[in-house]
Amino acid sequence: MSLIVGRLGKLASRHALLLILIALVAVLSAASPTFRSPANLINIVEQQSIIGVVAAGMLLMILLGGFDLSVGSVGAASSVFGAYLMAQYGIVPGVIGALAVGVAVGAANGALIALIGINPFVVTLGMQVLVSGLLMVATNATPVYGVPNEFTFFGLGRIGPVPMAAVIYAVVVAAIWLLLSKTVFGQHIYATGGNAEAARLAGVRTTRVTIAVYTLGALTASIGGLILLSQTSIGQPSAAAGWPLGAIAAVAIAGVPLTGGVGGIRNVVVGTLLLGVISNALNQVGISPYWQPAITGAVIIVAVAIDTVQRRRRT
Repeated sequence: MSLIVGRLGKLASRHALLLILIALVAVLSAASPTFRSPANLINIVEQQSIIGVVAAGMLLMILLGGFDLSVGSVGAASSVFGAYLMAQYGIVPGVIGALAVGVAVGAANGALIALIGINPFVVTLGMQVLVSGLLMVATNATPVYGVPNEFTFFGLGRIGPVPMAAVIYAVVVAAIWLLLSKTVFGQHIYATGGNAEAARLAGVRTTRVTIAVYTLGALTASIGGLILLSQTSIGQPSAAAGWPLGAIAAVAIAGVPLTGGVGGIRNVVVGTLLLGVISNALNQVGISPYWQPAITGAVIIVAVAIDTVQRRRRT
């Protein structure tokens, strides 16, 4: 009997975040017919798809022991540059140009961190301010219009009942899962995040790993920017300001330590949906949206505190 109880306890501990999500959805569904409507549940998934894509990339950087505060400005710049190119040359050049923004900014972040040794907080904060400033100068802080109507399918279209944005999110999650669990590069990410010096001595090219990871992280922000562009049809220079907070929150409540080396994409997906359910519930009861960033920040603090206490106990 005690063996069964112990196994159940370990199972509950391993899947605690998922159980919390299920319990919260069950309670809210019982309390609110509006919440449990299929349209509202699908809406939660669709709304969280963008921040979920960004969080998937943020996971890679946190596994290295860093993070990226510039993902919001990258997303905004990608949507603006993509909108301009689409208006002038069509959808394909616009998509390529938007993704190129993420690759360029991410590679620059990674190079500054890996080659020069600047702290990720300083690099990505500085890059966020730099990109935002250049974007405002280039656009005079005005939106960019002219996106073809066909492009809206990628953000607002559906395949049956499934939103296209959720399909893109699922593809990104699957790619990150395969990268981390099935490739040598994924093993190198964990090794570099766990102990960069030991990884280097073992033959891992930690500099290349860091540059590649920050490039991929910014690339996911560009994908998020394209989804946002397809939903709004406007390249908005001031958009995506809350993406860094939301993405870090999703990874933090998933139990991924900010010190790096440990974590996976499954709980990050659950954490992203949990944040969406909380936000939707706050809207359902009429709480001001201005409270939502404060609650997200509190969730980050509590999640990191709980994880820190648990690790100290295990040690």
